[in-house]
Amino acid sequence: MSAPDFVASNHFTGTIAHLRRERRMVSRRFFRNAMALVEAAADFAACVAGMIAANYLCVFISFGAFVQRPFPKAVAIGAAVGTIVVFLLRRDGIYKSDSGLLQIRETERTLRVAAQSLILLLLVGWMLGFDISRPEIPIAVFLIPLLLVVEKQILFAIAEKLQPAERMERIVAYGTGETARRVLSTLLHSPRLGLLPVAVIDADSAQAAASMLEMGYRGRGSFPVEIGPVTAAQLQSLQADILVLASPDLSPGQIAEATEAAEQAGVAVALLRDLAGHDLHAVESIDVDGVSFTTSKASAGPRLYELVKRTVDVAASAVLLVLLAPLLILIAILIRLDSPGPSLFVQERVGRNGTLFNIFKFRSMFTTVPRYAASPTSSHDPRITRIGRLLRRTSLDELPQLINVFLGTMSLVGPRPEMPFIVDGYDARQRQRLLVSPGITCLWQLSADRSFPIHHNIQYDLYYIRNRSFFVDAAILVHTLLFALGGGT
Repeated sequence: MSAPDFVASNHFTGTIAHLRRERRMVSRRFFRNAMALVEAAADFAACVAGMIAANYLCVFISFGAFVQRPFPKAVAIGAAVGTIVVFLLRRDGIYKSDSGLLQIRETERTLRVAAQSLILLLLVGWMLGFDISRPEIPIAVFLIPLLLVVEKQILFAIAEKLQPAERMERIVAYGTGETARRVLSTLLHSPRLGLLPVAVIDADSAQAAASMLEMGYRGRGSFPVEIGPVTAAQLQSLQADILVLASPDLSPGQIAEATEAAEQAGVAVALLRDLAGHDLHAVESIDVDGVSFTTSKASAGPRLYELVKRTVDVAASAVLLVLLAPLLILIAILIRLDSPGPSLFVQERVGRNGTLFNIFKFRSMFTTVPRYAASPTSSHDPRITRIGRLLRRTSLDELPQLINVFLGTMSLVGPRPEMPFIVDGYDARQRQRLLVSPGITCLWQLSADRSFPIHHNIQYDLYYIRNRSFFVDAAILVHTLLFALGGGT
């Protein structure tokens, strides 16, 4: 083929690709707008149902001289709550944004907005003299956020089934680092965006792997990895619509070559700049719908957050220790009956700012096992006792850490603490885990990557440290109760 023919062929192919992308873009926008309307209606309905249910629960529980609110009035108050919730969620951009890593930001926004709406309703009702400061409001504070979280999970599962792959814009990432993995994983579980990650191109062909695992819960997919550099033919074979330059380590030459190949193939280019590791508090989230840019924010009052977090930790751990005392005693007896040795396992771990502390757990292994050996990665590990398998599978072995939370050496939510010999091998980036108090549960523990070493999956903890807030902590606790009662570390 002569040079003019080759240029004409590339131009024709690029035009076809451009038209195909235009069709997918129109389809994606239609689906996103329809999804936003359905999601807003579902949120409104969940709020109305929550207020009605709270009203009937008050009657069932019989709060003093409580008189059941007339059904139309209960619906009207629920509609008021629903209107405020939908308005605040829309203002927060939740109906058009991505769902975030492990959908934690989705739940965080939902919990925060629901709490704000109910508090606002109470204040407005008090100032205007409306009869809404009733016993069902405190119940609704817990019930409505729960209904919203469950409703969104169901809606997202349905949306993922309804969104046809052939109408979604196909995303190819250039670079196999943590940024690419995080962006593609977020896209995979953000059905409202209509963006489908299909492959990864490795900038370092010498170390290219066959696939890259998704960051997700138990059931994980993988993205095929192709060898770079990026070529027009490669993008055309993948039917790519958008090429995301998702590695901060790409050289100017690699960026220029990839951009030129994308232009030849009629593919849009998104330059993603991941600031993680440079300014810990600079990155808020990845806006994949805006063709992948990062946004920055100021630090959100860490002193007040730390005070509230510590207050909640002390109160919650004290209450739980009292309520769970019979269960704790029963587990301790079963451990002693199952194998010789103490019921509690005490081990030195590294906490905030590198401070050493003793962590408390129920013993799940035989006493002959070295105290600082590598943790089991399988329930079939011969070092684990019979009762220990059950404890580890249900995470009940972690319950004594409520003592650590009460004492202040740990928090309910935070990076899992590791043993000193592991921390001794940390690099500068991994040591960032030590900037906050360790916790009983965290993003890493919710993910499928918990079967691998914590320090090899640092992206979960860095994401938490950048975005931590009271409602992010609440969202992680909710996800722990809903999805992750199936194993710890």
